[in-house]
Amino acid sequence: MAFGQLPYDVAHLLGGAMLLVSFVLLYQRRLGAVVNALATQGALLALAAAWQGGVQGAPQLYATALIALAAKAVLIPLALHAAIRRLSLQAEVETALGVGPSLIAGIALVALAILVALPVTTGAGALAREDLAIALSIVLLGLLMMITRRNALSQIVGLMSLENGIILAAVGVAGMPLVVELSTAGLVLIVAVVAGFFAVRIQGSAGTLDTEALEAHRGEGEAR
Repeated sequence: MAFGQLPYDVAHLLGGAMLLVSFVLLYQRRLGAVVNALATQGALLALAAAWQGGVQGAPQLYATALIALAAKAVLIPLALHAAIRRLSLQAEVETALGVGPSLIAGIALVALAILVALPVTTGAGALAREDLAIALSIVLLGLLMMITRRNALSQIVGLMSLENGIILAAVGVAGMPLVVELSTAGLVLIVAVVAGFFAVRIQGSAGTLDTEALEAHRGEGEAR
């Protein structure tokens, strides 16, 4: 294998592994396993950022890699595991869409991401184009998880996976300022904190984090 091909292959290996973990998140129904998969995706993101830092000669991406490793692979998963224990959540969660249909929908979204990303990035390098296609696929799969999961904690995991895709896209573009990546991460972390707060409130008032329990409060089906 020529050395010139190595950066391309390793970058795609890491991006493809993150995409595979996104499908694992869609497949898993046990909360503990879902959080562990999110931690794995965070560790892969850290490796991808560090690798891009070396390939692009961008030392700021090493800082991004350290932040991703500390926050996404360690701190956030530990906090989510603590929330599961504190709220005494049931091990398995219900889905609005079955596992099989969710995976089929995920494959369709990956195909859509490729069809959208590759044509609009024709002028970019091959590595950047395909990295953006993978990143968009991860974003769409995170969004799909948020839509198809009824448990609020699982929806937070979907949000964090979506944000991992955004960060992967940012580190794959040469010259992307670190401040953009950090501001994106900070924004989503704030949203996650707010979502966690509401999850605790839902648990306290409804006795469950299953969002189906909120249907009675939406006013649907009432006489007009």
